[in-house]
Amino acid sequence: MNNEAPIALVLGGTGRTGSLLADALAQRGIIPRTAARSGADVRFDWDAPATHQAALDGVDRLYLVTPTARISYAGQVRAFLDLAEAAGVRHVTYLSVYNADQAPTEVDIAAVEADLTSRYGITHSVLRASWVMQNFADDHLPVIDGVIMVPSAGGREAFVDAADIAAVAAQTLLDPATHAGATYSLTGPQALTFQEVADIIAAVSGRPVAYHDIDQETWINGALAAGVPADYAVMMRWLTGSVIAGNGATPTGDIEKVTGRPATTFRAFAERTAHAWTPEAK
Repeated sequence: MNNEAPIALVLGGTGRTGSLLADALAQRGIIPRTAARSGADVRFDWDAPATHQAALDGVDRLYLVTPTARISYAGQVRAFLDLAEAAGVRHVTYLSVYNADQAPTEVDIAAVEADLTSRYGITHSVLRASWVMQNFADDHLPVIDGVIMVPSAGGREAFVDAADIAAVAAQTLLDPATHAGATYSLTGPQALTFQEVADIIAAVSGRPVAYHDIDQETWINGALAAGVPADYAVMMRWLTGSVIAGNGATPTGDIEKVTGRPATTFRAFAERTAHAWTPEAK
């Protein structure tokens, strides 16, 4: 164990929340150790258990990001948490999903939450995040030829800024005792339709952006054809189905409760990210 400062292992350390979290921890006196398959402080691969022990050396707190684009991973996570607990990790902050307790049984989100709750040697915090605003600025829900295309039937979602997720995660890792056992639902301050999102992006980017609703199964089949694993369809069906049914994320005050500042609006995020939608960026 480092005698000067605690060490936090940040899984997904090159990702949208992990990279921001690492910066925030470093500024607040905790040594971040980013972990990913490549480009991080240490190599970490969920499918290569030989990479796990070294990543945990000297670590006493952990930011847990489960394998991406999968639905079955509870066994892998359980084995890793066993290893982490034996290595001296005493707090885990888990990046979960909004309404995780309502996820399809085939998806292991709630199983990981239950696993953490069952462990008496480790405290935990659960961050149930809504759809991330950054989806619109990368390959998840991109603006293609001036169009955002995703099924919603006019439903709303309280999109959240990844920077706000990272800020909450930082607080839980800086002060685990205060946030032990807490579950936070992380959302933006407004529930927006995809049309409203398109209008905001158009306004800040200075280019036309339209929203086209699309049949849910057509959209999912397109994602599978583009390479998304077939079993992940159940996750996409649940996430979009919640919005279509009118059960998308609704604003909570948890970000302000934890960080002391309001959650970022989509307009503020879009203004900060406008370069992603300019013709020069394509």
